[in-house]
Amino acid sequence: MINAAATAAMDGTADRPPVERRRRLTPAALAVANQKVGGAYSPIVIAGAVRLVDFVMLSLIGIALYFGYVVRLGGFHWEYASAIVAMTATAVICFQAADIYDVDVFRGQLRQMTRMVSSWAFVFLLFIGASFLVKLGSEISRLWLTTFFFVGLAALVTERLVLRSLVRNWARQGRLDRRTIVVGADENGAKLVEALNIQEDSDIHMLGVFDDRNDDRAMDTCGGSPKLGKVDDIVEFARRTRVDLVLFALPISAETRILEMLKKLWVLPVDIRLSVHTNKLRFRPRSYSYLGEVPTLDVFEAPITDWDLVMKWLFDHVVGFLILLAALPVMGLVALAIKLDSPGPVLFRQKRFGFNNERIDVFKFRSLYHHQADPTATKVVTKNDPRVTRVGRFIRKTSLDELPQLFNVVFKSNLSLVGPRPHAVQGKLQSRLFDEAVDGYFARHRVKPGITGWAQINGWRGEVDTDEKIQKRVEFDLYYIENWSVLFDLFILLKTPLALMTKNENAY
Repeated sequence: MINAAATAAMDGTADRPPVERRRRLTPAALAVANQKVGGAYSPIVIAGAVRLVDFVMLSLIGIALYFGYVVRLGGFHWEYASAIVAMTATAVICFQAADIYDVDVFRGQLRQMTRMVSSWAFVFLLFIGASFLVKLGSEISRLWLTTFFFVGLAALVTERLVLRSLVRNWARQGRLDRRTIVVGADENGAKLVEALNIQEDSDIHMLGVFDDRNDDRAMDTCGGSPKLGKVDDIVEFARRTRVDLVLFALPISAETRILEMLKKLWVLPVDIRLSVHTNKLRFRPRSYSYLGEVPTLDVFEAPITDWDLVMKWLFDHVVGFLILLAALPVMGLVALAIKLDSPGPVLFRQKRFGFNNERIDVFKFRSLYHHQADPTATKVVTKNDPRVTRVGRFIRKTSLDELPQLFNVVFKSNLSLVGPRPHAVQGKLQSRLFDEAVDGYFARHRVKPGITGWAQINGWRGEVDTDEKIQKRVEFDLYYIENWSVLFDLFILLKTPLALMTKNENAY
């Protein structure tokens, strides 16, 4: 009876899906992590977008007024159009010189308005002076010039009022904040937190501090910020909530401790800096980056940020959509073949590692018999695996089973066309999970995973049955992250079809 119950219990355990390992956080850390936080907006991208809007808006106003008045009376002249573009470009340059392309300035009103009006007036005075010097003053319509000045100024003021409202709303939502955690809950940490908190117009949002020490040197509250846990908790904490900056308050002399912590934290897609506000040793000013008045040394930077992120998003969605349109007929034929070959759904979803270790659902064509499906990929598909259907063997060999992931790229935005391949959350090398087999494995998740990648076109795809195969994948993935560019993505994408035909010996 006991043996039967034990056997039944063991069978029940075997049928259950494996439980994912998650580090337990402190109540204080959970309270912060459970707060709803939106994604961050890049101040650099916002400022760049405003420059572009200014240029396009002023150019269109000048040209519209020119066609509406001057052309009707004296015909079209390219000199006018060239002058309008030159004036608009000069205006943007003057606005930049007046330092009004800054998110903090966008939040205000009087300061940016006075600078903008004076800069816009300077552009027109400059244009009038240049026209006088080249003796073209009599040929320029004074009515057009006056109207352009006042209509352009009204448009700029209206635009800035709308922008001010948007920026303030984003600030309330925390989208412009740099969510920061400090490592070191001692006197140095307290001084650092206080120095950051007293700064006006700072974008630093202090979440809390982390420290491994449990003796009197570690405070429960550091400069008004709570201690959230130990350094080992930071990776799990950053996975559950948005963290933009990790700031070490430890002195440079604590080199050994800092290196040990960096080995744990470099896998995060965040900026990591070392504060030097309490160090007596001083370097040249150019060696530092500043958080307000607080000097810091850059240790690691988040990969693919600001305009790079915009370019990659555009590349994924524009090129991805075109590839999806071209692939639809092939996907239809594959779906029909799967349906005729074996019973069950055509598509299935599988849990994979996404950006920053988030769990995402990835779409694939079904290649296994439905009754032997393995949604968590706990058992790696091997050569001559009896679970694989006849059609499944072909689409896995040719990677056609990956085509539905274009839906992830174009519509869900949780995959890129190019990036480290998203491994299954229960992917194993023999009895070890991948992150147990390779140091720094999670560093490959500092960017979005991709349908294809640098490792795949170099032959590291398919079954993972040796240490070398998983280590090489991670090595190539990290190289891709450190050397990313749009041209690199394009090169990998163009080379993928050839790699699928010539380097598929490990794909079963």
